Amino acid sequence: MLHTFFSDLYHTFSFYIFCNFESITILKEMHELSIALGIVKIAEDETKKANAKKVSKIELEIGVLAGVEIDSLNFVWSSAVEETVLEHAEKEIIVIEGKGKCIDCDTEFYMENIYDCCPKCGSNFKGILKGKELKVKSLEVI
Repeated sequence: MLHTFFSDLYHTFSFYIFCNFESITILKEMHELSIALGIVKIAEDETKKANAKKVSKIELEIGVLAGVEIDSLNFVWSSAVEETVLEHAEKEIIVIEGKGKCIDCDTEFYMENIYDCCPKCGSNFKGILKGKELKVKSLEVI
């Protein structure tokens, strides 16, 4: 009887994790979709200011600490730019590495995640020097 209870609990828990993983994936892609739509808005505004019709190339700077999944952004990109000035534009993403400075020992170090600690003293207290960028670096309009 007890074994059946734990077996049922395990299967329920496994299903719950599976469902939540899919929900998290969908929410993450929705996050990147809103970012892509924001980029489209910037491109349309700047194209209008330049009295141009469309964008031939867009360069984006995205830091590894910005919270943007580049694969997810690429996945939603074609849907976001459809029938916009960016529809046929070449997209270049420049990835900015993360760098922090320890508040306790002043060591500068590279970071892959926002929660990385200082490799020298192990402190979690740091300032982020770079890697949180999320910007449109340039647009080539025609």
